[in-house]
Amino acid sequence: MPVNISASTLSKKGNETRAALIRSGVELMTTYGYISSNIESILKQVGVPKGSFYYYFKSKEEFGKTIIASYDSFFAHKLDKHLANASIKSPLARITAFYEDAKQGMAKYDYNRGCLIGELIQEESLLPEGYAELLEQVLQNWQVKIENCLLLAKNLNEIGSDIDCKLLAAFFWLGWEGAVTRSKLVKKSDPLDLFINTFINMVSKK
Repeated sequence: MPVNISASTLSKKGNETRAALIRSGVELMTTYGYISSNIESILKQVGVPKGSFYYYFKSKEEFGKTIIASYDSFFAHKLDKHLANASIKSPLARITAFYEDAKQGMAKYDYNRGCLIGELIQEESLLPEGYAELLEQVLQNWQVKIENCLLLAKNLNEIGSDIDCKLLAAFFWLGWEGAVTRSKLVKKSDPLDLFINTFINMVSKK
């Protein structure tokens, strides 16, 4: 006797498979980057045949863009969770809370995973056309979030009134991505600790 499977059930299963592929892609690319993350490894981890991948994504290039968007959404939420946390009165303390969360995330995976955006930036010359602009836009969006937090710190007289918050936010991400990459290299948090402590001490009003 044939079993009737509703369209909604098939759709749900399809969405779950697609989500699993994206999660696997994020995991591999934050560890090995774009070039070294092959589709076969991703499929093996998820447990679906190769044909299933091309049902959801036309190419690795499209898949990579989807992964970047997914990671951006995840990371932007993490930033908002801390930088817009009104229960923490000090804006600089909010930045520190973000750092603590990110550090715990790296430690959870024994510092084998870094920042997806940072990983891809290191491969910029090998990435598909249009990726560089996409990565820069993600960083610009994250930069605005730090800038807004610093502007609040300035309004609360926590940092100097002469500080250029936009410039300082750009500096933050330059240092942050470098510190994350170095922490992944040495498999410990020392570079992250050094960066955040230096940054907070540098901007704090004495």
